[in-house]
Amino acid sequence: MIITYKEEEGESIVEENNKKKIQWSVFIPAFLVIGGAAIMGLINNTLLSKASHTIFTWALTNFGWLYQIVAITCLVLAAVFAFSKLGKIRFGGKNAKAKHSFGAWFAMTLAGGIGTGSITYGVNEVMIYFGNIYGELDKTGIMAGTEEAGFFGMGRVLYNWTFIPYAIYSLVGVAISYMYFNKKEELSVTSSLIPLFGERVKRGAWRTIVDTLSIIAIALGLASSMGGGLALIGTGLNTVYGIKQGPVVWFGLFGVIMVTFSISALKGIDKGLKWLAKGTTYIFYALLIFLFVAGPTVYILNMMNAGMGHWLDNFWTWGLDPYIVNGEALVTWWTLYDWSSWIAYAPLMGIFFALLAYGRTIRQFMIVNWILPSTFNVVWFSVWSGTGLKWQNEGVVDIVAAIKENGAVSGLWAFLQQVPISVIIIPLVIITLIAAFSTTVNSMSTTIAAVCTKGARADQEAAGWLKILWGVSIGLIAVIMVAFAGGAQGVDGVKYLAGCGGFVVLPVFVLQIISLFKMFFIDKVVEDVEETDAIEEAEATVKVEALKEAVVTE
Repeated sequence: MIITYKEEEGESIVEENNKKKIQWSVFIPAFLVIGGAAIMGLINNTLLSKASHTIFTWALTNFGWLYQIVAITCLVLAAVFAFSKLGKIRFGGKNAKAKHSFGAWFAMTLAGGIGTGSITYGVNEVMIYFGNIYGELDKTGIMAGTEEAGFFGMGRVLYNWTFIPYAIYSLVGVAISYMYFNKKEELSVTSSLIPLFGERVKRGAWRTIVDTLSIIAIALGLASSMGGGLALIGTGLNTVYGIKQGPVVWFGLFGVIMVTFSISALKGIDKGLKWLAKGTTYIFYALLIFLFVAGPTVYILNMMNAGMGHWLDNFWTWGLDPYIVNGEALVTWWTLYDWSSWIAYAPLMGIFFALLAYGRTIRQFMIVNWILPSTFNVVWFSVWSGTGLKWQNEGVVDIVAAIKENGAVSGLWAFLQQVPISVIIIPLVIITLIAAFSTTVNSMSTTIAAVCTKGARADQEAAGWLKILWGVSIGLIAVIMVAFAGGAQGVDGVKYLAGCGGFVVLPVFVLQIISLFKMFFIDKVVEDVEETDAIEEAEATVKVEALKEAVVTE
């Protein structure tokens, strides 16, 4: 697809000279890996599980230190972009007008990102730490079931699920958005590397390698996320309704999610993804407000403060401990697994964020994609985790026992059975999970399809069949890993996938961050900052003159 792009009266005009063409040099190798993994899982699921486990353990054991340094670096850079003069730069130039409202924009960011994980681990993760279920507290010196274990658990989930993961996403989004909208480069991962390697990175083997690795990484990360969701919904059906878990249930859920996702994908971003994301986010809000009011409100607020205090007290130790201080069970299987998941998503999540960023400033971008979702998760985990701890300590429900018996994601359902009007809340949560995972699959398969399309642009949709092909392939890997590689936690297999995805794309992600730093701090994009300053100064002058004229008139 050959496209010309020009500005006229602040609006983008796109002329399509040829029909959309697939970028086969990227599509074929990426699909051979992902499709091959799905076929391998169907033929020999043990081999797929062993291979992914080997890569997972080797990568996180040997490169955990690098994941930690990258995570802390991203957090610092995110703060600089949000609060420095660079935040004034507008994607698309001074006349660019935003397409989506702030509400719709935030909904798609939240539901299309890691919002599903917030439901999955909102109660479960803190209780795993609190009960030392898989040995997470063994090297910390903290006794399971104590008040200190509760503070530790709250601090750890806030650390794992808030400002660092969204910083990882947002920085790549800034790089891709700026190169696409302001420098008029292609909407691709490779465009974010141009400041570092020059124009040659867009051609030949470089382009193929970078885009292929990015697709493989996010496909594995998405399969991990979706697999965790299938396991979560399956345990809910078993715990609440007595429907026994097994391949039939998981493949049935896979079918429901695929149908929902396919309908949304074929409708496109404006009519499909936006509608699904907004509906899902409204349910998030309703659940959060309901539980905050119906639960132990004062205890929730106290635990939020205590958790944040514990997090800040231990920030540097947690941030730079590959697993030596606090042990492999805690660091490798939770924090480093999380970092690898976020990094697996990051390169293509940056493209998804760019699809929505036109007309917004970098500061607005960082507020919606970093600060607001991080703050939302601070509140979300405080409410769900705090209530879970309170009820566990008071003997209302034994969530720790439920997890020990049924797996790492099963505590949510024991918890929800004690919530007022649980007969309504539980099916609502199941529906929300299906919608949320469908939204995530849609957003990421849309992005993958864009990368596989020549000359992809933010104002054009990739082919519907391409989105569905990727979504179904990724979903198939997820359901195979849940059905045949659950392991001790019930979700071991999907954790392996996330670790593999993060490791595959780690070199690309590190280069993206270096390229971003070079572009904004060494090359210094002063022309856009100066242009913004000049506009603001001119507007201020006009206002002052108008005020003087009004005073004189009076």
